[in-house]
Amino acid sequence: MTDHVRIGVLGAATIAPMAVIRPARSSTVAEVVAVAARSADKAQAFADKHGIARVHGSYEDLLADPAVDAVYNPLPNGLHGRWTLAALEAGKHVLCEKPFTANASEAARVAEAANASGLVVMEAFHYRYHPLAVRVAEIIESGVLGPLRHVEATVAFPLPVFSNIRYDYSLAGGAMMDAGCYAVHMARLLGGEEPEVRSAKALLRGPSIDRAMRASLRFPSGHTGSVHTSLWSSTVFKLSMKAVGENGTLKVFNPLGPHAVHRLSLRLKDKKSSETFGKRPTYAYQLDAFTDAVLHGKPFPTTADDAVRNMTVIDAIYRAAGLPLRQPTT
Repeated sequence: MTDHVRIGVLGAATIAPMAVIRPARSSTVAEVVAVAARSADKAQAFADKHGIARVHGSYEDLLADPAVDAVYNPLPNGLHGRWTLAALEAGKHVLCEKPFTANASEAARVAEAANASGLVVMEAFHYRYHPLAVRVAEIIESGVLGPLRHVEATVAFPLPVFSNIRYDYSLAGGAMMDAGCYAVHMARLLGGEEPEVRSAKALLRGPSIDRAMRASLRFPSGHTGSVHTSLWSSTVFKLSMKAVGENGTLKVFNPLGPHAVHRLSLRLKDKKSSETFGKRPTYAYQLDAFTDAVLHGKPFPTTADDAVRNMTVIDAIYRAAGLPLRQPTT
C-alpha cells in the first residue's frame, strides 16, 4: 500500500465525476488512476474527458490492475453486489454506491465477505459525512430532544424520464431503491434504532416498479416514523428530516445536498436556534472518510453491516407495499 489511495472506477457513470473524480483532485491522499467500461472506446472517451491515465476494456481487467488499491462501484443497483464481491476477491477496497445491493439477503453475503476480508467496504451515503449530518447525529445521541415521539424523512425529486435505469426492475430499480434508500437511512439516523415497517403504499410506474413510496415505521422504544420518497408524483421536490421529542423538535432542510443550501433548526421549549455549515461538497467529506479508513483504519458509519440493516428496512417496505423484492442482475 502506498501513502495514498489509487482508485479505479467501474463503469463510465455520470455520478463518478461528482462522487470521486473531482473530490480526488483536491485530495492529497487520493487519486483516480483507472477506469473500465463495457467497451474500451467508452472507457477511453471517459478517461480523456476526465484526465484518467489508465483505461481498461473490462471490469475484470481493472480489478486485476496492481496499480489500483480501491474501486468505486457506481454500476446499476443490480450489479453492486456482484462487482463488490469481485473487487474483494481481487484484494481491493470498495466505495460502493447506494443502495448497497439488490436486497438484504445479497447485502448479508457481501457484508460477510467484507468482514472476512479485512478490507474497507463503504456504502456511499455521502450526506452522512457532511458536518450537517454529523451535527444531527450529535443532537440525537445527546438526548436533548427528550424521549422521541416521531421522526420523518423525505427525499423527493422529479425524474420523468421513464427510460432511465431507475425504472428498470431487471436492474433493481425503483424510487425506494434510488431516492428512498436515503430517506430510510435518514429515518434510522434520527430514530436511533432499527425500525419495524408497519405499512407502505406505492405509486407505480409498472407492475413491479415504484415511482413513489410512503411507509410508516415503529421503533423498539415506541416512537413512530415515516419515510416518503418520489421520483415522479405530486410531491415534485422535497428534501427534509424532522425529529420530534418531548423536549423539542429538530428540523433539517436539504440534508442530501447541503453544500448547495441547507438549514438546521432546533427548538427546545421556548428556545430556538439554527445552524448552517460550509459549502464544501458532501462527496469531498466522504472521500476523506474513505481514505482515512483505508490508510489509517479510522472507523466510519456507513459500513457493510449498516448497509444490511438499511436494506432490511427497504425489503420490508417493498413487502408491505405488496411489491416483489429487487433481485441481483444476472
